[in-house]
Amino acid sequence: MKLASQSQLSSWLPSIHPQVWIFAIGRFLSEVGTGCTLFYAPIFFVNQLGLSATSVGVALGSASISGVVGRVAGGFLADSGHWGRRRTLLLATAISAIASLVLAATNNFTSLVIGSLISGLGIGFYWPAAEAVVADASQIDNRRETFAIARLADNLGLAIGIVLAGFLIAVIGSYRWLFVIDAISFLVFFGVVYVGIIETEQQQIKESEKTEHFASWMAVLSNRRFLVYIAVNIFFTIYISQIHSTLPLYFKNFVLVESTATGFTETTISGLFAWHLVFAIICQLPVTSILKRCSHTLALTASAIFWAIGFGLIWVSGTATSHHLVWVILALGVFAVAIVSYTPSSASLVTELAPENQRGVYFSINALCWAVGSFIGHPLGGWALDQPQIITNSYWLGFILSVAIALAILQYLNRILAD
Repeated sequence: MKLASQSQLSSWLPSIHPQVWIFAIGRFLSEVGTGCTLFYAPIFFVNQLGLSATSVGVALGSASISGVVGRVAGGFLADSGHWGRRRTLLLATAISAIASLVLAATNNFTSLVIGSLISGLGIGFYWPAAEAVVADASQIDNRRETFAIARLADNLGLAIGIVLAGFLIAVIGSYRWLFVIDAISFLVFFGVVYVGIIETEQQQIKESEKTEHFASWMAVLSNRRFLVYIAVNIFFTIYISQIHSTLPLYFKNFVLVESTATGFTETTISGLFAWHLVFAIICQLPVTSILKRCSHTLALTASAIFWAIGFGLIWVSGTATSHHLVWVILALGVFAVAIVSYTPSSASLVTELAPENQRGVYFSINALCWAVGSFIGHPLGGWALDQPQIITNSYWLGFILSVAIALAILQYLNRILAD
């Protein structure tokens, strides 16, 4: 029985490079801080600073502008033999710590935009290098599991951060300290990268053997399969942006609790998003193991269907006459499955499409999808929340229709990948 249990555990946790485990620890510690602010920032800026939901959406979406610069530069630096993944990550975490401190001192729209722009730059530098580190340390037979471990660390950190934030708000009543904690977590991540991360073997390639940066970008942009993937990936990033910015404020101001005729409390919202992330943690490895038997496009198709179901449940939560909390719990559970179906397969597909010495550039363009998704999703969600209730509720039905477009693109991608 014991041997069987060990064999089963081994099947869930294949041989993972030690560098991935160290990096996952750093990501976990950083995401604890991010979890303190991610879902509470819109509530703080709208309900306490008095900004409109639209202006907050625009300000948060402005991070995508600097994020584009960061992602382009980050991809180049991550692939550079003179700079590399490690230094790019150090730069990213330092910038992100500064951004969190600026947001902690925010009192108006202008300072919120400045903080968001700095944050977007840090995030932009981070993701190409972060994904490249994991890709470099993975093998084709355990690639999805390797990315799943990294995402598992992210979700676990976020879950703890959300619970911690809910507790701190209840005790001290101040949102600003959450951003200070976020800054400290980035500095801790900086230390983990500085001490524990070394350049991967792929980064030892001589510069003379590497493709020129401009030529690399041209080669990527001529990869039809990758461009089709990018088109559908933007849909997924827009969906994810709604969880981070629109849903917390929607739950606070629009989904009414029957007994009080008011929105959910911060403590309830904390518990809801903690549930969402805990369920994602529980599902991450089993779902990854199941979908490993499927093609990347089939896994992404399953994710898209779960997104549609989740948006339908959110619509029900805002229009039903009772059991609002139940509908929200179900919706966030479905969204958790949608995300864990998406992230490992998405990153694995990019890794397989990218030559080893151009992974930074490929992940840079892949990360641009997140910038585009945020640029569209945050302002769009803010606009919807400033509209009459009937439009706000119908907003979620529009996302269900958009999933049909995403599914059509995925079917086309599946055909050209098979050619």
